[in-house]
Amino acid sequence: MTIDRSPVLIDLALQGGGAHGAFTWGVLDRLLEEPRLEIDGVSGTSAGAMNAAVLVDGHAAGGRDGARAALEAFWRSVSDGARFSPFQRTPLDVLLGRWTLDNSPLYVAMDLMARLVSPYDLVTGANPLAAILAQHVDFARLAQAPIKLFVTATSVRTGKGRVFRNIDITPDVLLASACLPTMFQSVEIDGEAYWDGGYSGNPTITPLVRECRSRDTVIVQINPIERIGTPRSARDILDRLNEVSFNGVLLKELRMIALLRQVADPGNSEGALWAGMRIHRIASEELAQLGASSKLLAEWAFFLKLRDLGRAAADAFLAAHAHDLGARSSYDLDALLTTE
Repeated sequence: MTIDRSPVLIDLALQGGGAHGAFTWGVLDRLLEEPRLEIDGVSGTSAGAMNAAVLVDGHAAGGRDGARAALEAFWRSVSDGARFSPFQRTPLDVLLGRWTLDNSPLYVAMDLMARLVSPYDLVTGANPLAAILAQHVDFARLAQAPIKLFVTATSVRTGKGRVFRNIDITPDVLLASACLPTMFQSVEIDGEAYWDGGYSGNPTITPLVRECRSRDTVIVQINPIERIGTPRSARDILDRLNEVSFNGVLLKELRMIALLRQVADPGNSEGALWAGMRIHRIASEELAQLGASSKLLAEWAFFLKLRDLGRAAADAFLAAHAHDLGARSSYDLDALLTTE
């Protein structure tokens, strides 16, 4: 069989997930090794937004290798900045090789406080990620970068998502996209308060459809859509509720694509654009087994484990579906239309 080696224009849709964003780093690191793939646009939320901004700026500065180096340097700085974080694994967890903070007294205390105490009741300093982002992203260069960047944050006032584009991106925009309201005070931009973009789009697909030339969107998924069993503990219930909430808008957009594909004539140009999208997904069952507390674990060894997991997932995707890129969806959209 002859394999088509012609260039394929793709978009990337990057979910948020705290420290689990290092998985996305690994996926991007592997995809950037593929000369056949050309990135047209990237939509990201929370940690996905930070990965996206670092990738787009790094690519503008030094191409594929520049983007790969920029991503590694960013995650190294995040780990270095959290070296003295109070959220550390217990000695027993370290000994047993468990990547969890569930047994950390300070994490447990914070988890309880988040349900009783507002971030506005506490004295908080500047988010250390602001300085890291300013160090690793040239925002003036980002504004002119050829790869289109879309970052989503949620308006506290309206509950609607706002999509920021290259020229709009600042450290505050990226921090707003990652602002969990139980942990951080809202981030104000242009007089409007914003929370995590995951509530309104994790990530948002719409600008990739409307504003990019690519017809292939690769979703890098961190939050599992399905979980076996019913959560019983209060912590597990809240964790699953967050996963359902953060996947909700994305699933609605994907269902719309699936519905329009079943229409013989999708009608106007807008409908035709949606119907013509080819959707692909990179995820990992192993990532889904990690507890929610590990999203705050910033050890370099953990980041490297997640990076390698992401590279392996991307490698498996390319081995199975490289021939689908530019030709057909490899993600079963029709399955989203079935009801239980």
